Amino acid sequence: MNTPYPTVHLKNAWRSSHPWIFQRLVEKPAQRPKPGSIVDVIGVDGEWIGRGFYNGHSRIAVRILETHPDVPVDAGWFSRKIAEAVSLRRDVLKLDAVSDAWRVVHSEGDGLSGLVVDRYGDLLVVEFFSAGMFRHREWIYEALTEQFPGCRFHSFADEHVQKQESFDYRGSVPADPAIITEYGVRFRADPAGAHKTGFFADQRENREWLSRQVAGKRVLDLCCNTGGFGVYAAVRGASEVVGIDIDEDVIEIAKGNARLNDARIKFVQADIFPWLRDASNAGDAYDVVVLDPAKMTRDREQVIPALKKYLDMNKLALGVVKPGGLLATFSCTGLVSEEQFLDMLRRAAFYANRTIQILKVSGAGADHPFMAHVQESRYLKAVFCRVVD
Repeated sequence: MNTPYPTVHLKNAWRSSHPWIFQRLVEKPAQRPKPGSIVDVIGVDGEWIGRGFYNGHSRIAVRILETHPDVPVDAGWFSRKIAEAVSLRRDVLKLDAVSDAWRVVHSEGDGLSGLVVDRYGDLLVVEFFSAGMFRHREWIYEALTEQFPGCRFHSFADEHVQKQESFDYRGSVPADPAIITEYGVRFRADPAGAHKTGFFADQRENREWLSRQVAGKRVLDLCCNTGGFGVYAAVRGASEVVGIDIDEDVIEIAKGNARLNDARIKFVQADIFPWLRDASNAGDAYDVVVLDPAKMTRDREQVIPALKKYLDMNKLALGVVKPGGLLATFSCTGLVSEEQFLDMLRRAAFYANRTIQILKVSGAGADHPFMAHVQESRYLKAVFCRVVD
Protein backbone atom coordinates (compact mmCIF):
# COMPACT_ATOMS: atom_id res chain seq x y z
CA MET A 1 0.00 0.00 0.00
CA ASN A 2 1.39 3.40 -0.94
CA THR A 3 0.88 5.64 2.06
CA PRO A 4 2.42 8.85 3.42
CA TYR A 5 1.99 7.56 6.98
CA PRO A 6 4.58 5.68 9.01
CA THR A 7 3.53 2.16 9.97
CA VAL A 8 3.43 0.26 13.24
CA HIS A 9 3.00 -3.50 13.47
CA LEU A 10 1.10 -5.59 15.99
CA LYS A 11 2.62 -8.56 17.82
CA ASN A 12 -0.58 -10.58 18.02
CA ALA A 13 -3.79 -11.05 16.04
CA TRP A 14 -6.27 -8.20 16.46
CA ARG A 15 -9.96 -9.09 16.38
CA SER A 16 -11.44 -6.13 18.26
CA SER A 17 -13.36 -3.11 16.97
CA HIS A 18 -12.28 -1.08 20.02
CA PRO A 19 -10.25 2.01 19.02
CA TRP A 20 -7.59 1.50 21.71
CA ILE A 21 -4.59 -0.79 21.16
CA PHE A 22 -2.36 -1.14 24.20
CA GLN A 23 1.41 -0.91 24.31
CA ARG A 24 2.01 -4.62 24.99
CA LEU A 25 0.40 -5.53 21.64
CA VAL A 26 2.47 -3.15 19.51
CA GLU A 27 5.99 -3.77 18.24
CA LYS A 28 8.33 -0.89 18.89
CA PRO A 29 9.15 0.66 15.50
CA ALA A 30 12.83 1.08 14.61
CA GLN A 31 12.23 4.79 14.07
CA ARG A 32 9.69 5.73 16.69
CA PRO A 33 7.19 8.42 15.54
CA LYS A 34 6.70 11.41 17.81
CA PRO A 35 3.85 11.09 20.35
CA GLY A 36 0.57 11.82 18.61
CA SER A 37 1.77 11.11 15.07
CA ILE A 38 -0.71 9.64 12.61
CA VAL A 39 0.25 6.08 11.61
CA ASP A 40 -1.08 3.09 9.72
CA VAL A 41 -1.51 -0.04 11.82
CA ILE A 42 -0.53 -3.38 10.26
CA GLY A 43 -1.60 -6.73 11.71
CA VAL A 44 0.58 -9.82 12.21
CA ASP A 45 -0.74 -11.18 8.91
CA GLY A 46 0.37 -8.04 7.07
CA GLU A 47 -3.19 -6.77 6.62
CA TRP A 48 -4.00 -3.09 7.12
CA ILE A 49 -6.08 -2.61 10.29
CA GLY A 50 -6.61 1.10 10.65
CA ARG A 51 -5.20 4.60 10.88
CA GLY A 52 -4.82 6.67 13.99
CA PHE A 53 -2.59 8.26 16.62
CA TYR A 54 0.55 6.51 17.85
CA ASN A 55 2.16 7.23 21.21
CA GLY A 56 5.06 5.06 22.30
CA HIS A 57 5.07 6.69 25.74
CA SER A 58 1.42 5.96 26.56
CA ARG A 59 -0.28 2.82 27.88
CA ILE A 60 -2.69 3.32 24.96
CA ALA A 61 -0.15 3.01 22.15
CA VAL A 62 -2.62 3.45 19.28
CA ARG A 63 -5.97 5.23 19.06
CA ILE A 64 -7.67 4.11 15.86
CA LEU A 65 -9.54 6.93 14.11
CA GLU A 66 -10.19 5.62 10.60
CA THR A 67 -10.88 2.07 9.37
CA HIS A 68 -11.17 2.80 5.64
CA PRO A 69 -7.71 2.64 4.00
CA ASP A 70 -8.55 5.15 1.27
CA VAL A 71 -9.60 7.90 3.72
CA PRO A 72 -6.75 10.12 4.94
CA VAL A 73 -6.80 11.57 8.46
CA ASP A 74 -6.18 15.22 7.73
CA ALA A 75 -7.79 18.63 8.23
CA GLY A 76 -10.72 17.60 6.04
CA TRP A 77 -11.27 14.45 8.10
CA PHE A 78 -11.51 16.49 11.29
CA SER A 79 -13.84 18.95 9.58
CA ARG A 80 -16.23 16.16 8.57
CA LYS A 81 -16.14 14.36 11.94
CA ILE A 82 -16.79 17.50 13.95
CA ALA A 83 -19.56 18.55 11.54
CA GLU A 84 -21.22 15.14 12.13
CA ALA A 85 -20.96 15.59 15.91
CA VAL A 86 -22.51 19.06 15.74
CA SER A 87 -25.29 17.84 13.44
CA LEU A 88 -26.22 15.16 15.98
CA ARG A 89 -26.70 17.82 18.66
CA ARG A 90 -28.41 20.40 16.48
CA ASP A 91 -30.40 18.47 13.89
CA VAL A 92 -31.22 15.22 15.70
CA LEU A 93 -31.26 16.12 19.40
CA LYS A 94 -32.31 19.75 18.70
CA LEU A 95 -30.45 20.99 21.76
CA ASP A 96 -30.47 24.62 20.63
CA ALA A 97 -34.17 24.68 21.54
CA VAL A 98 -33.39 24.07 25.23
CA SER A 99 -29.88 25.39 25.81
CA ASP A 100 -26.88 27.19 24.36
CA ALA A 101 -24.61 24.93 26.45
CA TRP A 102 -23.93 21.36 25.34
CA ARG A 103 -21.15 18.88 24.67
CA VAL A 104 -19.95 19.25 21.10
CA VAL A 105 -17.54 16.30 21.02
CA HIS A 106 -17.54 13.36 23.46
CA SER A 107 -14.28 11.58 22.65
CA GLU A 108 -14.81 7.94 21.59
CA GLY A 109 -18.57 8.50 21.56
CA ASP A 110 -18.09 10.68 18.48
CA GLY A 111 -15.18 8.75 16.97
CA LEU A 112 -12.65 11.34 18.16
CA SER A 113 -10.67 9.47 20.80
CA GLY A 114 -8.88 11.82 23.19
CA LEU A 115 -10.92 14.96 22.54
CA VAL A 116 -13.73 16.60 24.51
CA VAL A 117 -15.33 19.90 23.51
CA ASP A 118 -18.03 21.77 25.43
CA ARG A 119 -19.98 24.76 24.17
CA TYR A 120 -21.03 27.63 26.42
CA GLY A 121 -22.69 30.22 24.21
CA ASP A 122 -19.92 31.67 22.05
CA LEU A 123 -17.20 30.01 24.17
CA LEU A 124 -15.84 26.59 23.22
CA VAL A 125 -13.86 24.72 25.88
CA VAL A 126 -11.47 22.19 24.35
CA GLU A 127 -9.95 19.48 26.55
CA PHE A 128 -7.16 17.26 25.24
CA PHE A 129 -6.90 13.69 26.55
CA SER A 130 -4.33 12.47 24.00
CA ALA A 131 -1.07 13.67 22.51
CA GLY A 132 -2.55 13.15 19.04
CA MET A 133 -5.41 15.57 19.55
CA PHE A 134 -3.05 18.10 21.11
CA ARG A 135 -0.56 17.72 18.27
CA HIS A 136 -3.27 18.38 15.67
CA ARG A 137 -5.11 21.07 17.60
CA GLU A 138 -4.99 23.63 14.79
CA TRP A 139 -7.07 21.32 12.59
CA ILE A 140 -9.53 20.97 15.48
CA TYR A 141 -9.81 24.73 16.01
CA GLU A 142 -10.38 25.26 12.28
CA ALA A 143 -13.11 22.61 12.16
CA LEU A 144 -14.84 24.07 15.22
CA THR A 145 -14.70 27.59 13.80
CA GLU A 146 -16.47 26.32 10.66
CA GLN A 147 -19.38 25.19 12.88
CA PHE A 148 -19.33 28.15 15.29
CA PRO A 149 -18.21 31.25 13.37
CA GLY A 150 -16.79 33.94 15.65
CA CYS A 151 -16.44 31.59 18.62
CA ARG A 152 -13.92 32.00 21.43
CA PHE A 153 -11.66 29.19 22.65
CA HIS A 154 -10.40 28.03 26.02
CA SER A 155 -8.25 24.89 25.90
CA PHE A 156 -6.41 22.80 28.47
CA ALA A 157 -5.21 19.33 29.45
CA ASP A 158 -5.09 17.92 32.97
CA GLU A 159 -1.63 17.35 34.42
CA HIS A 160 -2.17 13.60 34.82
CA VAL A 161 -3.10 13.37 31.12
CA GLN A 162 0.02 15.27 30.09
CA LYS A 163 2.16 12.85 32.10
CA GLN A 164 0.43 9.77 30.71
CA GLU A 165 0.53 11.05 27.13
CA SER A 166 3.94 12.75 27.31
CA PHE A 167 3.15 16.28 26.18
CA ASP A 168 3.37 19.68 27.84
CA TYR A 169 0.62 22.27 27.69
CA ARG A 170 0.07 25.13 30.07
CA GLY A 171 -3.32 25.89 28.58
CA SER A 172 -4.60 28.79 26.55
CA VAL A 173 -4.93 32.36 27.74
CA PRO A 174 -7.84 32.31 30.24
CA ALA A 175 -11.12 33.13 28.51
CA ASP A 176 -13.76 35.44 29.93
CA PRO A 177 -16.80 33.63 31.37
CA ALA A 178 -19.98 33.06 29.36
CA ILE A 179 -23.56 33.39 30.56
CA ILE A 180 -25.59 30.43 29.33
CA THR A 181 -29.24 29.37 29.57
CA GLU A 182 -30.75 25.89 29.85
CA TYR A 183 -34.47 25.27 30.22
CA GLY A 184 -34.85 28.95 31.09
CA VAL A 185 -32.32 28.86 33.97
CA ARG A 186 -29.17 30.99 33.69
CA PHE A 187 -25.62 30.10 34.72
CA ARG A 188 -22.17 31.63 34.54
CA ALA A 189 -19.70 29.23 32.92
CA ASP A 190 -16.13 30.12 33.87
CA PRO A 191 -13.53 27.59 32.64
CA ALA A 192 -10.69 29.79 33.92
CA GLY A 193 -12.19 29.78 37.42
CA ALA A 194 -12.74 27.06 39.99
CA HIS A 195 -14.48 24.61 37.64
CA LYS A 196 -12.27 22.99 35.01
CA THR A 197 -14.69 23.29 32.06
CA GLY A 198 -16.90 26.06 33.38
CA PHE A 199 -20.13 24.12 33.95
CA PHE A 200 -21.43 20.52 34.04
CA ALA A 201 -23.69 20.28 30.99
CA ASP A 202 -23.99 16.50 31.43
CA GLN A 203 -26.57 16.93 34.22
CA ARG A 204 -28.92 19.15 32.17
CA GLU A 205 -31.79 16.65 31.78
CA ASN A 206 -31.33 15.34 35.32
CA ARG A 207 -31.59 18.89 36.71
CA GLU A 208 -34.71 19.55 34.67
CA TRP A 209 -36.42 16.30 35.67
CA LEU A 210 -35.74 16.69 39.38
CA SER A 211 -36.72 20.37 39.38
CA ARG A 212 -40.25 19.35 38.38
CA GLN A 213 -40.60 17.47 41.68
CA VAL A 214 -39.62 20.25 44.10
CA ALA A 215 -42.38 22.89 44.18
CA GLY A 216 -43.11 23.84 47.77
CA LYS A 217 -40.43 21.42 49.09
CA ARG A 218 -37.34 21.78 51.27
CA VAL A 219 -34.30 20.90 49.12
CA LEU A 220 -30.76 20.02 50.23
CA ASP A 221 -28.06 20.12 47.52
CA LEU A 222 -24.96 18.25 48.77
CA CYS A 223 -21.64 18.72 46.97
CA CYS A 224 -23.50 21.51 45.20
CA ASN A 225 -20.50 22.74 43.20
CA THR A 226 -21.60 25.80 41.22
CA GLY A 227 -25.22 25.36 42.32
CA GLY A 228 -26.84 23.60 39.37
CA PHE A 229 -29.47 21.50 41.12
CA GLY A 230 -30.07 24.06 43.87
CA VAL A 231 -30.61 26.96 41.47
CA TYR A 232 -33.02 24.88 39.37
CA ALA A 233 -34.94 23.95 42.54
CA ALA A 234 -35.23 27.56 43.66
CA VAL A 235 -36.38 28.70 40.20
CA ARG A 236 -38.99 25.91 40.09
CA GLY A 237 -40.59 26.96 43.37
CA ALA A 238 -38.90 25.09 46.20
CA SER A 239 -39.83 26.60 49.57
CA GLU A 240 -36.24 26.42 50.84
CA VAL A 241 -32.91 25.43 49.26
CA VAL A 242 -29.64 24.75 51.10
CA GLY A 243 -26.41 24.10 49.19
CA ILE A 244 -23.34 22.52 50.81
CA ASP A 245 -19.82 22.33 49.36
CA ILE A 246 -16.35 22.20 50.87
CA ASP A 247 -14.82 24.41 48.14
CA GLU A 248 -15.05 28.12 48.93
CA ASP A 249 -14.40 29.15 45.32
CA VAL A 250 -17.28 27.16 43.85
CA ILE A 251 -19.59 28.42 46.62
CA GLU A 252 -18.91 31.97 45.40
CA ILE A 253 -19.73 30.95 41.82
CA ALA A 254 -22.91 29.24 43.07
CA LYS A 255 -23.97 32.42 44.85
CA GLY A 256 -23.47 34.32 41.62
CA ASN A 257 -25.62 31.79 39.74
CA ALA A 258 -28.36 32.22 42.32
CA ARG A 259 -28.24 36.01 41.83
CA LEU A 260 -28.47 35.56 38.04
CA ASN A 261 -31.87 33.93 38.60
CA ASP A 262 -33.07 36.07 41.54
CA ALA A 263 -33.07 32.83 43.54
CA ARG A 264 -32.86 32.69 47.33
CA ILE A 265 -30.51 29.89 48.40
CA LYS A 266 -28.53 29.36 51.58
CA PHE A 267 -25.01 28.21 50.68
CA VAL A 268 -22.74 26.73 53.34
CA GLN A 269 -19.05 25.95 53.01
CA ALA A 270 -18.61 22.67 54.89
CA ASP A 271 -17.49 19.06 54.74
CA ILE A 272 -20.71 17.12 54.16
CA PHE A 273 -19.80 14.29 56.57
CA PRO A 274 -19.83 16.24 59.86
CA TRP A 275 -22.55 18.56 58.51
CA LEU A 276 -24.88 15.63 57.81
CA ARG A 277 -24.18 14.01 61.17
CA ASP A 278 -25.03 17.27 62.93
CA ALA A 279 -28.20 17.73 60.84
CA SER A 280 -29.34 14.18 61.58
CA ASN A 281 -28.67 14.54 65.30
CA ALA A 282 -30.69 17.78 65.30
CA GLY A 283 -33.61 16.05 63.54
CA ASP A 284 -33.31 18.31 60.49
CA ALA A 285 -34.91 16.66 57.44
CA TYR A 286 -35.60 17.59 53.82
CA ASP A 287 -38.17 16.62 51.20
CA VAL A 288 -35.54 16.34 48.45
CA VAL A 289 -31.83 15.59 48.90
CA VAL A 290 -29.31 15.77 46.04
CA LEU A 291 -25.88 14.12 46.36
CA ASP A 292 -23.52 14.78 43.46
CA PRO A 293 -19.88 14.30 44.60
CA ALA A 294 -16.76 14.76 42.49
CA LYS A 295 -15.02 11.84 40.79
CA MET A 296 -13.63 9.50 43.45
CA THR A 297 -10.79 7.82 41.59
CA ARG A 298 -9.09 7.21 38.24
CA ASP A 299 -7.27 4.13 39.60
CA ARG A 300 -8.77 0.66 39.21
CA GLU A 301 -7.04 -0.37 42.42
CA GLN A 302 -9.04 2.28 44.30
CA VAL A 303 -12.55 1.28 43.21
CA ILE A 304 -13.35 -0.53 46.47
CA PRO A 305 -12.29 2.46 48.66
CA ALA A 306 -14.32 4.71 46.33
CA LEU A 307 -17.42 2.54 46.81
CA LYS A 308 -16.87 2.73 50.58
CA LYS A 309 -16.90 6.55 50.38
CA TYR A 310 -20.09 6.44 48.30
CA LEU A 311 -21.62 4.10 50.88
CA ASP A 312 -20.74 6.37 53.80
CA MET A 313 -22.05 9.56 52.21
CA ASN A 314 -25.25 7.98 50.86
CA LYS A 315 -25.99 6.42 54.25
CA LEU A 316 -25.64 9.85 55.88
CA ALA A 317 -27.69 11.55 53.13
CA LEU A 318 -30.53 9.05 53.64
CA GLY A 319 -30.57 10.03 57.28
CA VAL A 320 -31.84 13.53 56.47
CA VAL A 321 -34.56 12.61 53.93
CA LYS A 322 -38.13 12.86 55.19
CA PRO A 323 -40.27 9.71 54.89
CA GLY A 324 -41.75 9.83 51.40
CA GLY A 325 -39.04 12.22 50.26
CA LEU A 326 -36.68 11.96 47.29
CA LEU A 327 -32.97 11.19 47.11
CA ALA A 328 -31.15 11.97 43.85
CA THR A 329 -27.68 10.42 44.01
CA PHE A 330 -24.93 10.44 41.39
CA SER A 331 -21.54 9.00 40.53
CA CYS A 332 -19.27 10.39 37.83
CA THR A 333 -16.53 7.81 38.56
CA GLY A 334 -16.33 5.91 35.28
CA LEU A 335 -14.62 2.91 36.89
CA VAL A 336 -17.67 2.35 39.11
CA SER A 337 -20.33 0.48 37.13
CA GLU A 338 -24.06 1.11 37.33
CA GLU A 339 -24.49 -2.34 38.89
CA GLN A 340 -21.90 -1.55 41.58
CA PHE A 341 -23.45 1.83 42.28
CA LEU A 342 -26.95 0.40 42.68
CA ASP A 343 -25.64 -2.35 44.96
CA MET A 344 -23.85 0.28 47.06
CA LEU A 345 -27.13 2.18 47.35
CA ARG A 346 -28.93 -0.98 48.47
CA ARG A 347 -26.37 -1.44 51.24
CA ALA A 348 -26.49 2.24 52.22
CA ALA A 349 -30.26 1.99 52.66
CA PHE A 350 -29.84 -1.14 54.78
CA TYR A 351 -27.31 0.49 57.09
CA ALA A 352 -29.41 3.67 57.30
CA ASN A 353 -32.47 1.53 58.11
CA ARG A 354 -34.43 3.15 55.27
CA THR A 355 -36.48 1.57 52.49
CA ILE A 356 -35.87 3.05 49.04
CA GLN A 357 -37.96 2.73 45.90
CA ILE A 358 -36.01 3.34 42.67
CA LEU A 359 -37.98 5.68 40.42
CA LYS A 360 -35.51 6.39 37.65
CA VAL A 361 -31.98 5.42 36.62
CA SER A 362 -30.24 7.55 34.03
CA GLY A 363 -26.89 9.01 33.08
CA ALA A 364 -25.45 11.91 31.14
CA GLY A 365 -27.49 13.78 28.54
CA ALA A 366 -27.76 12.53 24.98
CA ASP A 367 -25.01 14.94 23.93
CA HIS A 368 -22.64 12.57 25.79
CA PRO A 369 -23.11 9.47 23.60
CA PHE A 370 -21.08 6.29 23.88
CA MET A 371 -20.49 3.50 21.41
CA ALA A 372 -21.73 0.03 22.35
CA HIS A 373 -18.23 -1.34 21.74
CA VAL A 374 -16.49 1.49 23.67
CA GLN A 375 -18.22 1.74 27.01
CA GLU A 376 -15.36 3.77 28.51
CA SER A 377 -17.18 6.92 27.34
CA ARG A 378 -20.03 6.11 29.73
CA TYR A 379 -19.32 7.48 33.17
CA LEU A 380 -22.28 9.22 34.89
CA LYS A 381 -24.73 7.20 36.98
CA ALA A 382 -27.90 8.96 38.16
CA VAL A 383 -30.38 7.31 40.52
CA PHE A 384 -33.61 8.96 41.67
CA CYS A 385 -35.35 7.17 44.51
CA ARG A 386 -38.20 7.64 46.95
CA VAL A 387 -37.38 7.04 50.59
CA VAL A 388 -40.48 5.12 51.60
CA ASP A 389 -40.09 5.15 55.39
